[in-house]
Amino acid sequence: MLQSLMVKNLAVVREAEVNFGEGLTILSGETGAGKSVIIGSIGYALGAKVDKDVIRQGAEYALVELVFFLEKESEREAVRAMDLPIEEDGTLILCRKIMPGRSVLKVCGETVTARQAKDLAALLIDIHGQHEHQSLLKNSKHRQMLDAYCGEKHNARLTETAILYREYLGLKERIDKLTMEDAGRVRELSLAKYEIDEIEAAAPLPGEEQELETKRRKMDNFKKIADSLRNVMEIFEDNNGGVLDRVGRAAGELDGAATLDPDLAESASSLATAEDMLRSIRREVEDYLESSSFDPNEYEEIETRLDLLRRLMLKYGGSIEAVLDYCEKRKNEAAELEDLDATLGLLQGQLRTTSEQLERVCAELHKERVKQAKALEKEITTVLMDLNFLKVAFEIRVMKKDEYGFDGYDEVEFLISLNPGEEKRPLSEVASGGELSRIMLALKSVFARKDEIDTLIFDEIDTGISGKTAWMVSEKMASLGKDHQVICITHLPQIAAMADQHFVISKAEVDGKTETRIRELDDIERVEEVGRMLGGDEITDTVRRNARELIEKADD
Repeated sequence: MLQSLMVKNLAVVREAEVNFGEGLTILSGETGAGKSVIIGSIGYALGAKVDKDVIRQGAEYALVELVFFLEKESEREAVRAMDLPIEEDGTLILCRKIMPGRSVLKVCGETVTARQAKDLAALLIDIHGQHEHQSLLKNSKHRQMLDAYCGEKHNARLTETAILYREYLGLKERIDKLTMEDAGRVRELSLAKYEIDEIEAAAPLPGEEQELETKRRKMDNFKKIADSLRNVMEIFEDNNGGVLDRVGRAAGELDGAATLDPDLAESASSLATAEDMLRSIRREVEDYLESSSFDPNEYEEIETRLDLLRRLMLKYGGSIEAVLDYCEKRKNEAAELEDLDATLGLLQGQLRTTSEQLERVCAELHKERVKQAKALEKEITTVLMDLNFLKVAFEIRVMKKDEYGFDGYDEVEFLISLNPGEEKRPLSEVASGGELSRIMLALKSVFARKDEIDTLIFDEIDTGISGKTAWMVSEKMASLGKDHQVICITHLPQIAAMADQHFVISKAEVDGKTETRIRELDDIERVEEVGRMLGGDEITDTVRRNARELIEKADD
């Protein structure tokens, strides 16, 4: 559940904080007051693309913070499975700081990518805006909705289908490549052999580039290293009294003193050990200087070898390992080209096997889609009737295409008839904006019972709705609010009357700048706001009475 939202310096919002409760939360206000900015800010914190110029004029950055509480252990485990942090008590804090040209996303203080935030959003919240109505007109969206309804086992089969189809395409591509005209095959074989010979002649070894680069850097730095070590030797052995000579004399003196006073024995022993360590270091430095030298020929050989390896990596892969993998791949391809008949026979056999497996899983997908389509039709029809589609006939048509795809061979289409005797037709040919809003609400209502997402947000889903239909939509929203946290931006008093929690969003001028403000309404203020939404330019006692009656009716 979404517990709170904090917005700072975002568009017309200077600073706003909202604490959300359970049930149905309503956000209302005059057109242009900034309601969509509030909902949009939630999307920003969940990884949505940031619009240009969202930072409030005069501010250095904008900030959005969401606090969720995940009560179910399954939800917490799902977050951990994404390798994202979560507080021990189930609190999840998402924050986005938006600066000119860049932004930073964090989950519980840990920086994440926009992709990670979006994946997390799919677990936490379902945001529905007006633009989604149009997605109902696309058949690809219909298939996605039906597949989501079919459940986890069906989704696992979809994954298997995608893997098989990718394998199927790969086999077809290899066969097409091998069955090219003779001249093309000869050219391809010649190129493969040339590339193999080039790589094998170079004989690159894994890790070789890093080893040579280390040697080259060492040789580049040899003069500096040698000068430093010679300085060390000079300090150790200076004829005017080097460190070793002085420490040796000091050790002798302290050892003599220790024979007179045993309390100095430990210090004498430590200094003697220090002298031994210094002499050991001196020998190591001397050995290094004697064994090391700069060989121009060796340096040139290293440079030449590095150039060769890097040319190979530029042509065949970003690393020696990738070059070797490419070489192995080309050997296999060359062998296939040289023994064409046997290779084609093997690949065609593999293609037949893969095609049979693909046909099997596609048929299983089709069977499940047809079965679940009937169940989904009934559920959606029932909800549509609750939303004042009294004579509706809704159909989900599952049709086989002529070829496979990553999701099988089915095309799915939603059809509807809104009047008795009318043929069912695609939504794009029948439904108006208000009807699309109700159809989407029906779908959301059905899917809300199946998924585990706690929070649903509706941004003006009431477009084109009024009268009795508005009341029926409000009842459906209230029903959703019994099992989910529902946050809704609305202009309809019927929906606002159902609120368990009601916020009003308004604009004001402060120091010559426009500010959007949001505040929760008490019972008296709710009556005033619902009265305003009823359309009264002036909130009279009659308007207040009508508003109060609407709220009381909603409470019944």
